[in-house]
Amino acid sequence: MQKIGVFVCHCGTNIAGTVDVAAVAEAARHVPGVVFATDYTYMCSQSGQDLIKDTVKKYDLTNVVICACSPHMHEKTFQKAVNSVGMNPYMLEIANIREQCSWVHKDMAQATEKAISLMKAAVAKVILDTPLSADSTPVTKRALVIGAGIAGMQTALDIADAGYDVDIVEAKPTIGGKMAQLDKTFPTLDCASCIVTPKMVEVGQHEKIHIYSYSEVADVSGFVGNFHVKIKRKARYVDEDKCTGCGLCTEKCPMRKVPNEFDMNLDKRSAVYIPFAQAVPKVATIDPNYCIKLKTGKCGLCQTVCDAKAINYEDTDKFVEEDYGAIVVATGYEMINVEKYDEYAYSQSPDVVTSLEYERLMSASGPYGGHLSRPSDGKQPKTIVFIQCVGSREACDSKKGGKPYCSKICCMYTAKHAILTKDHYPDTDIYVFYIDVRTPGKNFDEFYRRAVEQYGVHYIKGAVGKVVPENGKLKVQASDLIMNKQLHIDADMVVLAAAIEPNKTARHLGTMLTASMDTNDFFTEAHAKLRPVESPTAGVFLSGVCQGPKDIPETVAQAGAAASKAIGLLSKDALEGNPCVAHCNELMCTGCSQCETVCPYGAITYEDKEFRFPGRVIKIRRVANVNPAVCQGCGACTVTCPSGAMDLNGFSNKEIMAEVDAVCQ
Repeated sequence: MQKIGVFVCHCGTNIAGTVDVAAVAEAARHVPGVVFATDYTYMCSQSGQDLIKDTVKKYDLTNVVICACSPHMHEKTFQKAVNSVGMNPYMLEIANIREQCSWVHKDMAQATEKAISLMKAAVAKVILDTPLSADSTPVTKRALVIGAGIAGMQTALDIADAGYDVDIVEAKPTIGGKMAQLDKTFPTLDCASCIVTPKMVEVGQHEKIHIYSYSEVADVSGFVGNFHVKIKRKARYVDEDKCTGCGLCTEKCPMRKVPNEFDMNLDKRSAVYIPFAQAVPKVATIDPNYCIKLKTGKCGLCQTVCDAKAINYEDTDKFVEEDYGAIVVATGYEMINVEKYDEYAYSQSPDVVTSLEYERLMSASGPYGGHLSRPSDGKQPKTIVFIQCVGSREACDSKKGGKPYCSKICCMYTAKHAILTKDHYPDTDIYVFYIDVRTPGKNFDEFYRRAVEQYGVHYIKGAVGKVVPENGKLKVQASDLIMNKQLHIDADMVVLAAAIEPNKTARHLGTMLTASMDTNDFFTEAHAKLRPVESPTAGVFLSGVCQGPKDIPETVAQAGAAASKAIGLLSKDALEGNPCVAHCNELMCTGCSQCETVCPYGAITYEDKEFRFPGRVIKIRRVANVNPAVCQGCGACTVTCPSGAMDLNGFSNKEIMAEVDAVCQ
């Protein structure tokens, strides 16, 4: 005989302010099978949990229904409470009378009536619940970090320092990411290279870290604790084990007109190149798009001068397969393409540059050796106009590719550029056109005011309407919203503070990882407040800007948080799985493959199986087979199956229909 206990939570006034919780508890007492019902101020509190545990023991309850907030919040809490007193945790149901009731109603009578219906539905379902038990799977004690910017490097170091092996996959020939391209960092104006290059060396020399540079993730299968990953190592045409990084091949290469990506194409490099002096690994790479030998079969000079015999023109793409217990995504960001914002003349004049291009122009390792010069003629600019929010904070425009979000770092790096420029060239006139100045970080507002008050940078609240190249100048037409007048400025350079967006590979990678992504292609966290570095896909963690715009300190903090979550996973010898998984009634299965097609986790396969009938008749049929370790219990297969063969433990068709019937009574 089933004995059901119903517990109704006030949740302070979140529920009790709209729902008559005492009436809900009273209605529960009259539902068949319910032997106890009560209401309490905070069921999730320790005293509330103690009330549940004491009642389970006193009345020998077989099932529990809790009318409270979303099961997403506290289901695990209540399951642990009943499990501690001997009840199977899956004999508990939660009726969501907060998000689905009190928060969406204002009339107490209506809200109370709905709460009673939700309670009755939960009771109807819990009557049909069956005890479930979870299987356990061993954990592969190795982590994969995808991306080797400051986020990926910090994550890898933290995991490796905890004693676990880490592989880093980086698409570029070197680790370091965008931070390696920066000159200084705000608000302290520290040398970016002085910070990031020791970190790169530490990663490169760590005995627990293996770097797959110039590589990409080709395929991901498996599940939390046991991911199987195929890594594509692109043909480098240089043997990494033999190359000493001497740079002789780069000096002798006759093809020296290749756009230099590291310097944002502001200067040229050779077809065989090392991205920058502090690159890790410091290994040359041959660009097959420009190499004379690879394109025509002639030349081969780099192979001739290489004493280490590292050049290999016969090199091909290779694939490596590894198993991992945890995966951390740290794919970083890109600047949006500003060529479509033609009103700023970016495609018309070389003196209109993006903020990252300006960073390289100012950098000591940049194309001008740290001397700020106009790309058009190499002269020092006397008047510079900065335009904020280019592509940020605007309605999505498919023609321009604008972003609705604030890119978060633009206000600060523009203040940094202005201060550095005035510091080196005090006679430079600088104008910054902005919508709002956003400085939310520690010492950020002081840094911005320093640019205005100490260095005399002209901040103008307004918009630039057009930039026109004319007679060696950039005619800037703008509006000053505070003074309510039009401005015309003859500038030598215009700098566009362009929006940032996720790496172009993020969407494809997210599909392989079955990870959730938002409409802007940022990875979505499992919970915005409580699980900000975890993906909804178990075992996949998020680090850095792949999850949303952030500055370097935030990125490093999130990298450490992601690493700690990964370490917590890798420290376990085995993982308890989710028992609420799909299963197939093989006698009803028709082998149509529809469930396999819709399964987002690849948990369903098909196999030919023998069925023996009376009279020793043997029939071989194709039936579905669910891998419970991979299945996440989403239920997509159960609603797709035309024969009704697929069902879900804990959410069976009978249980769902019982809830529907209870609501409709």
